[in-house]
Amino acid sequence: MTYVTKGVCSKSINISVEDGIIKSVEFVGGCNGNLQGIGRLVQGMKVEEAIQRLKGICCGQKDTSCPDQLATALESMIETRADKQAI
Repeated sequence: MTYVTKGVCSKSINISVEDGIIKSVEFVGGCNGNLQGIGRLVQGMKVEEAIQRLKGICCGQKDTSCPDQLATALESMIETRADKQAI
């Protein structure tokens, strides 16, 4: 899944999830080293745990951050899968 970010330096996030576990995260744009670190830290983590840890982190005066946008993207994945399963 590719998620287009809002309000942050990174332009998008490529995310791979299997059976509720994050397999890979790649940020496009933004602070390369820090975002590679975030991607590696959440690799192997349950989606719900990553959301819990990252949701609400702000960057400077912004209401969001790249980690917060990753949490939002993961929530979007959960909602999309729930919608598809309901059909």
